[in-house]
Amino acid sequence: MTDSFKAFVVDEDSEGTISQSVRDWPIDKLPDHEVLVRVHYSSLNYKDALSATGNKGVTKTYPHVPGIDAAGIIESPGDSTFDEGDKVLVTGYDLGQNTFGGFGQYIRVPANWIVPLPDNLSLRDSMIIGTAGFTASIGVHHLRHNNITPDDGSILVTGGTGGVGTMAVSILSALDYKVTAATGKLDQSSFLKNLGAASVIHRDEVQDESSKPLLSSRWAGVIDTVGGIMLDTALRQTQHNGTVACCGNVLGHELHTNVYPFILRGINLAGMDSGNCLMELRKKLWNKLASSWKPQNLESLSHECSLESIQEEITKILEGQQVGRVLVKLPD
Repeated sequence: MTDSFKAFVVDEDSEGTISQSVRDWPIDKLPDHEVLVRVHYSSLNYKDALSATGNKGVTKTYPHVPGIDAAGIIESPGDSTFDEGDKVLVTGYDLGQNTFGGFGQYIRVPANWIVPLPDNLSLRDSMIIGTAGFTASIGVHHLRHNNITPDDGSILVTGGTGGVGTMAVSILSALDYKVTAATGKLDQSSFLKNLGAASVIHRDEVQDESSKPLLSSRWAGVIDTVGGIMLDTALRQTQHNGTVACCGNVLGHELHTNVYPFILRGINLAGMDSGNCLMELRKKLWNKLASSWKPQNLESLSHECSLESIQEEITKILEGQQVGRVLVKLPD
């Protein structure tokens, strides 16, 4: 076994200045968990960008290796029920937050964080999907659990060009839903339509700041990735017995709304917590993502980067310039 491995390491000096570098990291400094996994692929998420720039709400102590997603092969199973050579993936829990994550060639994690790689899904494709696709699948699960069908009307996806948004558009269109994608990047309309969006609208069309308790019904369901005024507006525009699933707070963590969407239209508001999703549902959704829910056009909605080029991708995501998914390929 190797003594060290390549990793994207974030440091904090005595004055609180954050820096990043790709360097060797001792394998014996990984956390003391059961299972050692050789990472082949990871992906870049907004939470990784926060961790890499010193956000203490995500990562409390440094040096640290971000990467809330990882897919690879078990090198040492410890006392777990896994075997050496098993293909697996890990998303969420504490990976990449305060436990060294997927931006390194190795991770050591608890066995109960690990999902066996489903049949018909490659390690590479699993990380193009990653936390973003898994989060989107929870939203789709809420829609279907509440009997929202393609015949009920259009599904709104906010933050359409982001990671969760693009995945939601692709999954829903694969399931024959009519999807309306809302975005501030109308120059990406062709990209979204190639993913399956039936229509693309500017995000301003889903930001009503009036005091009206209800608005005209437009959506059978909503997958909201941005929160704030857009979530409030979407709730007031959702039709009777519709479902709104939410996961983001880019437009703010506070929700200013009223009870009328709930008591006059029977709206369901559902949260999408991918980090701590129960393992039974987690495995069920990953198996769906490997089969009937598999996002279409995976390669076209992603691009690949190396450890050395992660920093420029982090800058893009923090500036709101990132489109689609960023796949991180670890060195062989």
